[in-house]
Amino acid sequence: MSAVEINKDTYLKWFESMLLMRKFEEKTGQLYGQQKIRGFCHLYIGQEAVVAGAISALQPEDTMITAYRDHAHALAKGVSANSIMAEMYGKVTGCSKGKGGSMHMFSKEFNFYGGHGIVGGQIPLGAGIAFAEKYKGTKNVNVCYMGDGAVRQGALNEAFNMAMLWKLPVIFVCENNGYAMGTSVERTTNMTDIYKIGLGFDMPCAPVDGMDPVAVHNAMDEAAQRARNGEGPTFLEMRTYRYRGHSMSDPAKYRTKDELEEYKAKDPIELVREVILKEKYASEAWIEEIENKVKQIVDESVKFAEESPFPDASELYTDVYVQQDYPYVKD
Repeated sequence: MSAVEINKDTYLKWFESMLLMRKFEEKTGQLYGQQKIRGFCHLYIGQEAVVAGAISALQPEDTMITAYRDHAHALAKGVSANSIMAEMYGKVTGCSKGKGGSMHMFSKEFNFYGGHGIVGGQIPLGAGIAFAEKYKGTKNVNVCYMGDGAVRQGALNEAFNMAMLWKLPVIFVCENNGYAMGTSVERTTNMTDIYKIGLGFDMPCAPVDGMDPVAVHNAMDEAAQRARNGEGPTFLEMRTYRYRGHSMSDPAKYRTKDELEEYKAKDPIELVREVILKEKYASEAWIEEIENKVKQIVDESVKFAEESPFPDASELYTDVYVQQDYPYVKD
């Protein structure tokens, strides 16, 4: 029995949230090309259903942690477009005070624990956050995202083992977009059904159509109920696709145009738009209104970032240690 039912409001929220992710990422790509955003930058275009479908099945108190392709996750958790864009600009008004940039954004207020640049480094941290929730006696769930390349890290095996042993309230989600940077899954493993890794730990696991927010929602709903009931973790392989390269420096020449077009035909935003119109959940006028609203949010985020100041040089010495007068930090 579903704990969080899908209804008209769900579809309307999915459309708005996914459209915001898409347009925010498209603008990010433009700004990166203009060198307004520096460093590494990984766009989420095409994968929006994996986050939108998850959020609709979760509670605001639930925590989330992910890798470096993290802008959409932060948006979905409630972090404002203004503070995310400012963070990518390296401005002090960013959600991590301009110190994290594209790959390392964080928000304690919205229970978003990053943004991690070390491949697979967030997996044991996700288990640790879930351990803390269990220790404190909450009913909160941690959702720990990783890419298909990260599942090759040894830390995953250690984290999975402990999560099952202690029945931690964590949902491990592999966003399998087919490529670890430019290397296809088929070239990195004999077992291409990544979800089966969970079988070695007796962990409930399943493949999920990551291009369909309904499938994502239902899988996450079931996993969250298990976690809240003290039944432990779940491992879900979300089969999705990114329409852009691994990062902004990747021309993605390792895949064919036909493959790209095949997945674009499954675009989750268009899928939701069609359902909204077919079921008469809203009109074309409403869709146009949301498109304008999203454009304004994205444009405002750029203006906010442009007008915000850079951090003072003294910020180099803050937020390093909890102890304010730590004796080994010298200027």
